[in-house]
Amino acid sequence: MLDSQYDYILVVVSFVVAILASYTALNMAGRVSTNSGVSSWIWLSGGGVAMGIGIWAMHFIGMLAMNMSMNMRYEPLLTALSLAIAIGSSLFALWLVSAPSLHLRRLIPGAVVMGLGITAMHYTGMAALQVSPSVVWDLYWVALSVVIALVASFAALWLTFRLRHQATEVAFRRFGAAILMGLAIAGMHYTGMMAAHIPHQHLTGHNGFNNNWLAVLVGMMAFSVLGITLLVSMFDARLQAQTSLLATSLAAANRELARLALHDTLTRLPNRVLLEDRLEQAINKANREGSYFALMFMDLDGFKTVNDAWGHDVGDKLLVAVTERLTQKLKGQYTLARIGGDEFVLLAEISAPDEAATLASSLVRAIDKPFTIDPYDVMVTLSVGIAIYPHDGKNEREMMFNADAAMYHTKHMGRNGYHFFQPSMNALAQTQLQLLNDLWMALERQEFRLVYQPKFNAPSGPVIGFEALLRWHHPSKGVLSPDVFLPLAEKTGLIVPLGNWVVDEACRQLSVWRSMGYLEWSIAVNLSTLQFEQSSLVQTILQALKKHDVPPQNLILEVTETTAMNNPDESVRVLTQLTNAGVQASIDDFGTGYSSLLYLKRLPACELKIDRAFVRELSKEGEDATIVSAIVALAKTLNLKVVAEGVETVEQQTFLTELGCNTLQGYLLGKPVSAESITAYGESLAVSEPLP
Repeated sequence: MLDSQYDYILVVVSFVVAILASYTALNMAGRVSTNSGVSSWIWLSGGGVAMGIGIWAMHFIGMLAMNMSMNMRYEPLLTALSLAIAIGSSLFALWLVSAPSLHLRRLIPGAVVMGLGITAMHYTGMAALQVSPSVVWDLYWVALSVVIALVASFAALWLTFRLRHQATEVAFRRFGAAILMGLAIAGMHYTGMMAAHIPHQHLTGHNGFNNNWLAVLVGMMAFSVLGITLLVSMFDARLQAQTSLLATSLAAANRELARLALHDTLTRLPNRVLLEDRLEQAINKANREGSYFALMFMDLDGFKTVNDAWGHDVGDKLLVAVTERLTQKLKGQYTLARIGGDEFVLLAEISAPDEAATLASSLVRAIDKPFTIDPYDVMVTLSVGIAIYPHDGKNEREMMFNADAAMYHTKHMGRNGYHFFQPSMNALAQTQLQLLNDLWMALERQEFRLVYQPKFNAPSGPVIGFEALLRWHHPSKGVLSPDVFLPLAEKTGLIVPLGNWVVDEACRQLSVWRSMGYLEWSIAVNLSTLQFEQSSLVQTILQALKKHDVPPQNLILEVTETTAMNNPDESVRVLTQLTNAGVQASIDDFGTGYSSLLYLKRLPACELKIDRAFVRELSKEGEDATIVSAIVALAKTLNLKVVAEGVETVEQQTFLTELGCNTLQGYLLGKPVSAESITAYGESLAVSEPLP
C-alpha cells in the first residue's frame, strides 16, 4: 500500500462527487428513456459525458486525497485516457438501461463490461502517476477491487433501470439508490488504492501542483458539470410533466367533446348520431344471427303545454325525470336515445313481438303517473310506435320512418298507448312528411297569404281595425288553415321567418289602406312563442314599421297568455321596449293560461282578448258568463280594453256589449277576407256594414 495518509475532507468530497454522479445517472436514464429520436441521443451523449466526468473526478480527487511525502505528477495522455474510459463506460451504461427491458442475459454482460471499464479507468489513472520505481500491486486487493467494480456495476445498472421512471413522490428511493451506488463506486476506488505499494525510500519527484488546489479545481469542475446537467435534467422533467399534464387534459377534453357529439347534453342519452350507428350494428347482427329487434318511437303527450305553462326550466327537469323512469324499466341489450325535444327512441333486442308489446306497455304505465317537479305536480303521457326488424323495414331509414308512423297513429287513436306498425299507417306519415317538405319551399315560392278579420266597436261598428290571419295556398291541396301547418312550422323552427313575413306583410297592407285614407284602422298580428323568444324581435318589428311608414300605435301585437307567462320578466322587458316605441300589445286567449295577477299588472298591454272558448257556450246563466264577467271586471280595474272573439249570434253580441266589452270580432260581424275585398267594401266598412 502507498505509504500515505488521507486528507479526510477530500475523501468526503470524493464520496459526495460519487453520490452526485450516481444521482445524475439516475436522472439521465429517465430522460433518455422518455425521449426518442435526436432528443434521446442528445440526452444520452450529454448524460454520458457528465456521468463519466463525475466518476473520473471522484477517482482523481480520491488519489489527490493521499498526503504522501512527495508531490505527485501525472502523465497527461494516460490521465486523459482514463477520463475517456470513464465517459465511454457511462455512455454504455445509459444506453443499456434506456432499453425497454433489461433481462439477466443483458444485465450480466453489461455489468461485466461496465465493471471492467471502471476498473480500467482506475488503473489507467494509477498508471498515469509518475513514480520511480513502479508501483507494486497486491493482486489480492486488485482482485477484490475488480469484484467490487463488477458487483457495483450490476447493482447500479439494475437500480438505474428500475428507478428511471419513478415519480417525484418516491424521490427518496432514487436518492437512497444514489447513495448506495456512490458508496460502491468509492469503495472500489479505495480498495484499488489498497493494492498499490511503493517503498518509502524510493519516492521521488518534488515538483508539481499543490494537491489541495488541484483537488479543488477538479472538484469544482465536476460539481459544475454534474450540477448543470442535473438542473437541466430536472427542468426538462418538469416541462415534460407539464406537457404530459396538458396532453392528459387535452385527451380528456377530446373524450368529453366526443361524448357530447354522441350524447344529448340534457339527459346524457345517446343522440341521433349514436342511435343510427347502434341501429346499423343491430341490423348487421340480426342478419348474421337471424334474430329480431324492436325499434320504438316515443313522444310525450302534453309536453308543449308544460313548457308553455311553467317554462323551459320545468320542461327540462321533466325530460330528465322521464329519462330516469324509462331507464328503470329497461334490461338487457338496449339503446335509449333522445333525438329531439320530447322524442325518444328505444332500440331493444327481443325474441318475439309479444316482448315488445310487454315492454311498451310497461313504459306507458311508468310515464302515466304524476311527476313532482317542485313546486308543481306535472302530468304527461307517452305515445309509442313499434317497428319490428326485419318485418317492418330493411334498413335504418325504413325502420325509423315506420316506427314514427306507428307513433303518429297512436296519437291519432287517443294517445297514451302503443301500436305496432301497419303498412296502412304510412299514408298518414307520408302525408305529413310531404307537407313538411312543401312547407320549407312555401315561403320561397310565395304561397302564403294573409286574410283579415274585421274588429268592430261594440255592438256593431264601425270597423276599427283587422286581425291578420295566415293562410297557405298549397299548389295541390288548396287553401290550408293554420291549424294544419303551424304545428309543423313550430316544430321545425320555420315559424320564425314565417312570423317575420307576416309582420312585414301586415304593415305593408296597412300602409296601402292608409294611403286610401283609412288612417284610424289598426292591424293585429299574432306572435308565436318561438318568435317572441327571438332576441331580434323588437328590431324586426320596428324595421317593418319604418319600411312601410306605419305609425307604431296602429300595430297591435297579440301575445297569448301562456307565451307571456312562459318567462314573465323577459315578457315584461320585451313588451315594454315595444310599447315605449308606440306599438300596442294585446293579451290573447285570456283565461286559458296560468296568469299571475302580479305580472299581468306589470305587462304593458292595452287590451285583453277573451278566448272564443268562453264565448262559444255563452249564456246569461252559465259558468262561461261568470268567467267572462270576471275577466271584463278585471280588465276595467287594470284600465284595459276588452276584445271578445268568436261572436256568432246576436245573443252573444248583446250580452258581451252589456258586460262592457269594447270590441267584438266574429263571423256574425265579418268573416276573414282578402285585402282586395276589404278595399272594395271600404266605404261600407267605414260606416258599419259587415263584410259578407
